[in-house]
Amino acid sequence: MKTNGWRRRVIGGGVGLLCAGFLVASASAQTLRWASQGDPQTMDPHSQNELLTNNLNGQVYESLVNRDRRLDLVPVLALSWQQSGPLRWRFKLRPSVKFHDGTPFTADDVVFSVRRARDSASDIRAYALALGEPQAVDALTVDFVLKEVDPIFLQHLSTVQIMSRAWAEQHGAAKPIDYKSRQEGYAALHANGTGPYKLMLRQPDVKTVYQRNMAWWGTFEGNVQEVVYTPIKSDATRVAALISGEIDFVIDPAPQDLARLRSTSEVKVIEGPENRIVFIGMDQGRDQLLYGSVKGRNPFKDLRVRRALYQAIDIETIRSRLMRGQSLPTGGITPSPLGAYNDPELEKRLPYDLPAAKQLMVDAGYPQGFEVTLDCPNNRYINDEEICQTLAAMWARLGVKVRVNAMPRPTYFPKLQRLDTSMYLLGWGGSITDAETTLTPLLRSRGEGGIGAWNFGQVSDARLDELAAASSREADPKKREQLIKAALKEQKDQVLLLPLHRQVVPWGARRNVDVVHRADNWVEFSWIRMR
Repeated sequence: MKTNGWRRRVIGGGVGLLCAGFLVASASAQTLRWASQGDPQTMDPHSQNELLTNNLNGQVYESLVNRDRRLDLVPVLALSWQQSGPLRWRFKLRPSVKFHDGTPFTADDVVFSVRRARDSASDIRAYALALGEPQAVDALTVDFVLKEVDPIFLQHLSTVQIMSRAWAEQHGAAKPIDYKSRQEGYAALHANGTGPYKLMLRQPDVKTVYQRNMAWWGTFEGNVQEVVYTPIKSDATRVAALISGEIDFVIDPAPQDLARLRSTSEVKVIEGPENRIVFIGMDQGRDQLLYGSVKGRNPFKDLRVRRALYQAIDIETIRSRLMRGQSLPTGGITPSPLGAYNDPELEKRLPYDLPAAKQLMVDAGYPQGFEVTLDCPNNRYINDEEICQTLAAMWARLGVKVRVNAMPRPTYFPKLQRLDTSMYLLGWGGSITDAETTLTPLLRSRGEGGIGAWNFGQVSDARLDELAAASSREADPKKREQLIKAALKEQKDQVLLLPLHRQVVPWGARRNVDVVHRADNWVEFSWIRMR
């Protein structure tokens, strides 16, 4: 019944996704039918820095270096590299590589892509700017000349996917699409990379289809010829489709469905912790909240209020009841403990203490609380809307009346990027565990060059800014460790964000599907084998 409901839901939307042709074609042992709750935001590889979007684009577009199964950096479009000084890197590029349209890959495409990625509309601008100035030495050699030391240069480089300059210019895609302004463009629905899979069809919120690139320069470890990705928002419907065999793989089964999946003979669960911190951000920049009841002042500017909200969170109840044990509570703010050098003090949470929280609210001048709107995605993180509803109930004990404004990711992220929020749930993570990619985009004051681009609460802390900026250019590992720890301690002491937990991510797959579960929750098509 649930599976039939899925068919009716999609076809009833006027699209007719699950037509007979789709179902028959998908019966092939080498067609992977993958579903999750959301949809990629754009096919433009520089427009949005969001995991699912990056993951699907990363099957088409490649970077100079990227990650192996253990998240170690390995050469991809670069064959080798060397650093001739603290401010200069030289890369030898892989020869005889072609884009999907047959155009040869050259150094000119690297220079173009890095410059494109540092455009003001790019969501990876801060990372691209850290690479300095790219220079084509010859067709297969690129130099990067830095303005200052970048201690994680190669990790920044791994975030920039390479486009064909000729293709982009031919289709009016020389600049990234401005997603927050809902700009349209050719690169939003089309793609042309060097990667192992070609984009064949893009129907937003319906399906996205990929086919194996038989001319790929690399070696396939798996046997998947085609991937059909389908967004299915309903947890129950998604799981029912997996159990019935209508789909082969889901990346985000709900915690409450895991027992059922484990007891299903034709399904397996593959799980592990993800490099992702889930937290609450608050508008600390405006003098009055856009969506709050307090007039003439902003309660989130008061440390006592922020601390009261933190100490009113019963994180163990969230972990055990809502997440069914599929979360790792923390007081840290980096996606992995590695970002804080596994320092237990930086990982320690403030204690759950409701009486203390109530007293802090009284001390701050809000004995009766206040009203505020909490913006929340409903198809991005595990139990995201449910987490927001649970927090709203907990904060109600302080008199803080929270209206949960849940919405799908295509609406949610542009809203935050326009700073149209007073309070929000966000997750932050990926393959880079170094604190740099937390401090610079997430915690530093908003500024030029993508600094603070994801600081949607407009937090501004002078001491943190100074420490984080210094750590971004410090070459000495020991000195840099001390700077990073001090910056993270400042965040913790000032309660600039309210950390919740790191996700434990289970994947569900049919028994005949072998996938590699990476800690960054990345699905690599070329590694998947179907039996």
